[in-house]
Amino acid sequence: MAYNAFDLTGKVALITGGNGGIGLGMADAIAQAGGDVCIWGTNETKNAAAVEQLKAHGTKVSSLTCNVANEKEVKDCFAETLSQYGRVDGCFANAGISSSKKSFLDIDDEEWHRMLGVNLDGVYYTLQAATRHMVERAENGDAGGRLVATASLAAISGAARNEHYAATKGGVISMIRALSVEFAGKGITANAILPGWIETAMTENAIGWQKFSDAVKPRIPAKRWGQPEDFGAIAVYIMSNASSYHTGDSFLIDGGYFLF
Repeated sequence: MAYNAFDLTGKVALITGGNGGIGLGMADAIAQAGGDVCIWGTNETKNAAAVEQLKAHGTKVSSLTCNVANEKEVKDCFAETLSQYGRVDGCFANAGISSSKKSFLDIDDEEWHRMLGVNLDGVYYTLQAATRHMVERAENGDAGGRLVATASLAAISGAARNEHYAATKGGVISMIRALSVEFAGKGITANAILPGWIETAMTENAIGWQKFSDAVKPRIPAKRWGQPEDFGAIAVYIMSNASSYHTGDSFLIDGGYFLF
């Protein structure tokens, strides 16, 4: 008999920033595994393109335009997601921004708070809405749920000239660990995903800079940049019944870069 714990039929995943990059890589794998997917993004054109790609797998797919830094938008979009799907089994708080690297001495207040608004406040708003829903379900006899946040290698390494970004990602890991302890009794797991150097729109300027590429790529034991599809399997695992006892973890997916 085939091992079917990774069959996601009947499960619903919400993925913020799911219209491209790592988020789309996770969404695509979840849809392939039979899961329904709602993606949130701020770019309607990218949202539509992502939905068309995901629909090819035959599951229910939709998108909503949402700025996760806005608490009201998050609440409204979560309510709409529930209206469309009836439930959310896994919430991936993946939306995030970066900025041009500059000295810590030159980061101004506006840039600091812009970074925190999306990368930390956005995760808080999104996961709080999802947790409330999952707790309510558990109290009505339907325990279980998956809280996931995309952090970064920058959270555990010395990200010089990127202190504001690193601070948000470190905060995400701490938030996830606290959630894993508080809500384990409700059957809710909470885990963080830490990407290394992944080839996406967010990193194209750095990876496309020859001097940077020549310095960094040889330090990756896997000898390549990561790709969005490298995050598909971990997303399916977390969404699946197989991960029900796995919580509070930080999955580092970086081709061995940190260890080397």
